[in-house]
Amino acid sequence: MIKLEDLTKVFQTPEGTDIVAADKINMTVEKGEICILIGPSGCGKTTTLKMVNRLIHPTSGKIYINGKDVTEIDTIELRRQLGYVIQQIGLFPNLTIKENVGLVPKLLKWNKRKIEDRTVELLEMMALDPAVFADRYPRQLSGGQQQRVGVARALAADPEALLMDEPFGAIDPINRAVIQDEFLKMQKKLKKTILFVSHDIDEAVKMGDKIAIFREGVLEQFDTPGRILGNPVNDFVDAFVGADSAIKRLGVLSCEDAYFNEPDGFLNRNESVRKAREKMEEKSYSRIVVIGRNGNPTGYVTKSDIEGKDGKVSDHHHPIRYVAELKTDCRTALSKMLDNEITWLPVVDGNGTYIGYINQMGITHALGVTKKA
Repeated sequence: MIKLEDLTKVFQTPEGTDIVAADKINMTVEKGEICILIGPSGCGKTTTLKMVNRLIHPTSGKIYINGKDVTEIDTIELRRQLGYVIQQIGLFPNLTIKENVGLVPKLLKWNKRKIEDRTVELLEMMALDPAVFADRYPRQLSGGQQQRVGVARALAADPEALLMDEPFGAIDPINRAVIQDEFLKMQKKLKKTILFVSHDIDEAVKMGDKIAIFREGVLEQFDTPGRILGNPVNDFVDAFVGADSAIKRLGVLSCEDAYFNEPDGFLNRNESVRKAREKMEEKSYSRIVVIGRNGNPTGYVTKSDIEGKDGKVSDHHHPIRYVAELKTDCRTALSKMLDNEITWLPVVDGNGTYIGYINQMGITHALGVTKKA
């Protein structure tokens, strides 16, 4: 979708000194991916972003969007294809929220009904009730709400891609986390191709399908969050991602990467205690999960729970209060274990059916495997 080929920008100081802001950048962002551009101040990430929509003209190199050289696209038409969101938001204070969101469609001469429908759709997507917010002015909204409106405005004309320059950087941490989550939910539906400048490695790991780490105009590493955290290419990247990179990697590992498949490690709640003992003995299980009518885990029994006892397993089981889904990240799963002083969690599929379990040993093993990969 977006391809940078030997993209270079050299600025010249008044004294005639060349400053290389971007040095032969090569990267390809596939359709529907979020790519986070990150690095220290002055590393070239914002310069690279601005070259994509020709706010800054490259010294050399090429930029392709859907295989087409951007120099062959009319500048105004190019910018209509690329929604742009900046940290300062840039809402027009004299326009209402609905007028701000509908500005580009109006310039494109959409009819009034189409603009109204699109505005309502986007405000709802941003968790801003149109009945409450549409007729307000930017000064009447919080910073976080204004930022959501900025994103809605960038999406108004349904651009092929979004360029975002530290869009959530000025928002307090609590609201920033909320907006990030809502944005990711939106992205699952819209599947836009996004270049996103950030200064926060945690934000990059959370939001990026790919991360591009810059230093002094050089693209040091371009890869998935998991591979960058597990296999930094040099000391600079290693130091940049931080000493707690293993903790960060928990957020990009899913339970699917770390769980133990246990297709026969369960019994129906009406099965006998005797059968549970036999299965634990045969399979060397330390526990048996008790499942409900729909295959969902409702409890578990250990050998000591049923030793010398009769009846059904449901008569002796410990209730299960917490489960993890296959797509749950390992950081969340581990937090549940630690918060509740437990050492394992049942893992369920998308239908809530028990398929296995995850524990701290499995998570540690998965971290080791992905680091070697």
